[in-house]
Amino acid sequence: MAGSERGPRERMVFSAAQLIRRDGVAATGMREVAAHARAPRGSLQYYFPGGKEQLVNEAVGWAGRYAADRVGRFLAGLAEPAPSGLFAAMVGQWTDEFQTQGFGSGCPVAAATVDCADSAESTRAAAGAAFACWNAPLARALAELGVPEQRTGSLATLMISALEGAILIARAERDIRALTTVARELGPLLDGCVTERA
Repeated sequence: MAGSERGPRERMVFSAAQLIRRDGVAATGMREVAAHARAPRGSLQYYFPGGKEQLVNEAVGWAGRYAADRVGRFLAGLAEPAPSGLFAAMVGQWTDEFQTQGFGSGCPVAAATVDCADSAESTRAAAGAAFACWNAPLARALAELGVPEQRTGSLATLMISALEGAILIARAERDIRALTTVARELGPLLDGCVTERA
């Protein structure tokens, strides 16, 4: 959704996700979110009576839905549909971002998990739900690509885990090496799980 099509509430959720992925939860303040969203500061309390915790949780939920929506787009864009190609597309989104924009931002769900898992139960639950939201369409995509249904959920978890870990390493090293490595090494394993074509 283009920025101009978002209402003030949606802009604030989007802005919170962008700031969390760059700065983490602790360093993301409500004032910064309002400024980034070009929204009146007073509107934060109106839209988010639960304060920063509510806003963070909604931003995490937005990120999970965004990742879930991308799965279908990646699948539709594959010239030769295969699990390895789907995973390469997921990884490619991050290698492209890091190569064009630098390594300053990561996954907002991971950032919220690291910052809040022990201190805010609602945020831990929101992060868990966001990963589940991403996992489900990824598992369905694997089934469409011929992976037996009893393996799709666990392989989706493996793909997400490998990608999230590689994003973290890439940011630490300021290098896409970890991302290209997981795509190269995990691809044949994923393709080896295909036993039937839908």
